Amino acid sequence: MTTVSRQNAAESAASPSLSAGAPSVVLFDLDDTLFDHQRSVALGVAAKRRVHGGAVAAADDAGGMRLWHHLEEVHYSRYLHGELDLQGQRRVRVQEFLRHHGEELDDSAADAWYADYLDYYDQSWVLHDDALPCLDALEASIPGVRFGIITNAELDYQTPKLDRLALSPRMRHVIASGEVGVPKPHPRIFQHACELFEAEPQRAVYVGDRLQTDARGAVDAGLTGVWLDRGVVVPDPDEVAEAQAVGVLVIRSLSELPALLVP
Repeated sequence: MTTVSRQNAAESAASPSLSAGAPSVVLFDLDDTLFDHQRSVALGVAAKRRVHGGAVAAADDAGGMRLWHHLEEVHYSRYLHGELDLQGQRRVRVQEFLRHHGEELDDSAADAWYADYLDYYDQSWVLHDDALPCLDALEASIPGVRFGIITNAELDYQTPKLDRLALSPRMRHVIASGEVGVPKPHPRIFQHACELFEAEPQRAVYVGDRLQTDARGAVDAGLTGVWLDRGVVVPDPDEVAEAQAVGVLVIRSLSELPALLVP
């Protein structure tokens, strides 16, 4: 098992002492937490549908996006659990999406369709408006705080986002499930992140938009878990109550995070 992390030039510098009770490390999910993945997906799919034409272009936009997001959820989960490889889950998503609109694509055509979509998706990258102000505010209020990413993805897929969106210099480590060998919410990926930072889990915070995968997974691994409820993924109310009962914290914008973490 190979572990890969990105380090900035400050890695070797000793961190200043922190305020009592403040975290030494704040870790983030990337997609739909810092990076506006939903927006880029919507623009990428819409652009590809227009170019493709036919029934898929004429179909209801809202319904088409619901289907695309459903297929992304189902088949990306299969990839994370080893049932499909990365390209395989992309291919089956396209094939099922087009089949719903009355078209059958062979593997080669589906791969080409996804490659075109990915180009449009890549052109639409943008951070959430609250991302950089949150990092700035945390650095101002918690001297010496260090940032990192834990993502359920391949490192070489996520690195260009971090580079282009100017996040790479601010992230001490980027931990990707494809390199660690286990995805969130497995405790090992959170524990591995703490080991890289040489931080005790109780001094680390993890923030993500998925209640179970991100926040509950972090709490179960001994970190402080913060669920960023952007209103996109709506879990069962009983799951929310149970998560809060075991210590999961809830915010609705990253702008709320600094006040939550500063004693």
